[in-house]
Amino acid sequence: MHDERLLILEEELLLVRHSGEIPEVALHSSLYYLQEDEEGPQLRLTAEEQQLLEQAAAERYEEIIRRDLNLANRDLRLFRGLRRAEENWQRYARFCEKNHIDVQPFKVEAGRALGHYLRQESGEVGRGERKSSVNCPAATVQALVKALELRQDALPAGWQDLCRAE
Repeated sequence: MHDERLLILEEELLLVRHSGEIPEVALHSSLYYLQEDEEGPQLRLTAEEQQLLEQAAAERYEEIIRRDLNLANRDLRLFRGLRRAEENWQRYARFCEKNHIDVQPFKVEAGRALGHYLRQESGEVGRGERKSSVNCPAATVQALVKALELRQDALPAGWQDLCRAE
């Protein structure tokens, strides 16, 4: 049974880790399937097993946020932009707080990525190389800047001009 249990858990970890846009939904579906679903294995998960599933959901949130802070994705269909990055940061932060997962290491990474995004976007737009890909008002970007504890002096002057009107 131990090997079978391990295979079942590994499969669910993969499903959560590579889930859609809201990893917490995939996590709850997995927990239900593993523990309560009549057609599921009806396991009693250990605290460690549940933490592994929660960590997989947190990692998926991080991947989604990275995608939308990555300049290389600006012109791809998968790109959702800074509006979605801010929404997903809020979901991620609430999820991590509820599940006692430290956001600080990723907060630093995401802050760096946002600063880089705005600096490069500002330069390219300022030189007339492209139109802004910032798909939200300045207040939304400012909320993300604040959440990521990014210093204002790390941002380009006039970054607000990249944003859509309120």
